[in-house]
Amino acid sequence: MRLFAAVLPPEPALTELGAYVDALHRLPGADTLRWTERPGWHLTLAFYGEVTDDVRPELDIRLARAAHRHRPHEVRLAGGGRFADRALWAGVEGDHTALRRLADSVDAGARRAGIAMDQHRPYHPHLTVARNRSATRLAPFAEGLTGFAGRAWTVRELSLVRSHPPTPGVPGAQPRYEVVAAWPLGG
Repeated sequence: MRLFAAVLPPEPALTELGAYVDALHRLPGADTLRWTERPGWHLTLAFYGEVTDDVRPELDIRLARAAHRHRPHEVRLAGGGRFADRALWAGVEGDHTALRRLADSVDAGARRAGIAMDQHRPYHPHLTVARNRSATRLAPFAEGLTGFAGRAWTVRELSLVRSHPPTPGVPGAQPRYEVVAAWPLGG
């Protein structure tokens, strides 16, 4: 199964962001973007790809340990940006150091569980709101997020999420996400 570790923002934070994102849908070119669905909004900490059933128990143990070693911390969704013209994202403000350390821990835990983590990149906390495969420039959409500043919330839990790919051949189909395990931070 395709798995990743994530932090799931609370519903009030997603509702605030949703109001801003809804306004972006009115910008020219918005219809060419693949907008992510709110039920799937998350902050990815580490992507594991296909994880076999024999590795999963050890991964769970390692992620539980990682969660236990990290304290709850405060963040908020704010601002936004883009990765070139490929992805549009909402930013995260607050304790980046705590999020980065948590991301490093879940990455290291996966390695110890036997998952090849070949694509390690410096962690950049963000929440993807749209993807782009067209010639549409994302700069105006990113600018539309610059004034966004959501309320602060406390990261209290680490989630292991399964990604179900979108149905092939269905226009606009989105991946579906399912939390398969979760651990409280700080034990």
